[in-house]
Amino acid sequence: MNYSKINIITSAFIKPETSILIIYTGGTLGMVHDEKGALIPFDFSSILNHVPSLRQLELNLTVISFEEPIDSSNIGPDDWVKIGQIIFENYNDFHGFVVLHGTDTMAFTASALSFMLENLGKPVIFTGAQLPISSLRSDARENLITALEIASSKSEGRPLVPEVCIYFDYVLLRGNRSKKVQSLHFDAFESENYPTMAESGVVINYNTPAIRQIEGDKPLALHSKFDPRVVILKLYPGITREAVKAILDIEGLRGVVLETFGSGNAPTSAWFIDLIKEAIDKGIIILNVSQCPGGRVIQGRYDTSQQLNELGVIEGADLTLEAAITKLMMVLGEEEDQVQIKKRLIEPICGELTLN
Repeated sequence: MNYSKINIITSAFIKPETSILIIYTGGTLGMVHDEKGALIPFDFSSILNHVPSLRQLELNLTVISFEEPIDSSNIGPDDWVKIGQIIFENYNDFHGFVVLHGTDTMAFTASALSFMLENLGKPVIFTGAQLPISSLRSDARENLITALEIASSKSEGRPLVPEVCIYFDYVLLRGNRSKKVQSLHFDAFESENYPTMAESGVVINYNTPAIRQIEGDKPLALHSKFDPRVVILKLYPGITREAVKAILDIEGLRGVVLETFGSGNAPTSAWFIDLIKEAIDKGIIILNVSQCPGGRVIQGRYDTSQQLNELGVIEGADLTLEAAITKLMMVLGEEEDQVQIKKRLIEPICGELTLN
């Protein structure tokens, strides 16, 4: 794996339990303007010049940077595996981890990492920025400082937030419940189906009941197999038979995330039902999630979802699209048996869905 590694001591008074690993994958946060005004990645060895207030945290920071920073639009399963391997290989040497990532697909990567890191007992905090760290009005400095503070926070010797989260614009959200909703404002992420886990103001107020608790001290396990032979089929009024058929007939297709209306509703046209049945009969897994940001699928609540229920479409409850597609990829990467696949998809792994 190609990456560079540097150590940064923010203060002469370092406590051994305050070592944080920063993983820089790319994205706006790590950019500065050169003399011609173009954005280029900055050298993290000079991070204290850009964010001098980091010294007040008294942390021992190590930064691992991807050799070539990746725009988040280009990040995929292979990159998720790289991030997961870095955390897994360095897990025992650090108290917490901060992943710097572009905002566009951050919720996808955070969801994937939450499923990959089984028995996680330390904070993995994703953050980024809407403006480069060198910009006067950049949100990068506050996002980075607070993400590091959360990653290093403990209560009675145990991490306060032992799970994968996104910190952005003063709020901490569960990673696999998050969704990017803004591109022009600082409050880029929301979590409609799960409470905010912490809010940053004069102090950081943690919503302790919303945070997953560590169950025992099981060793960290890494899941690193993903099957990308999946698609997202978003329904819309007027969708044609030809469009649906073209998607479901993709050679080698194994799974479909079906984005339906409201609480899981879909057209009842005979052609649509027939195509769904044909796909399921071929062994394609179809997972139903709502198009509504705060939606929940309840198949059979209305007649327009009853037939999906009868055909064997899997009810995705309140999964986000991001969590649904990454979980489907991982489960298909590890399982061949249809019964086991369906069982794993509807069982919560790390708080990504709420059972009825």
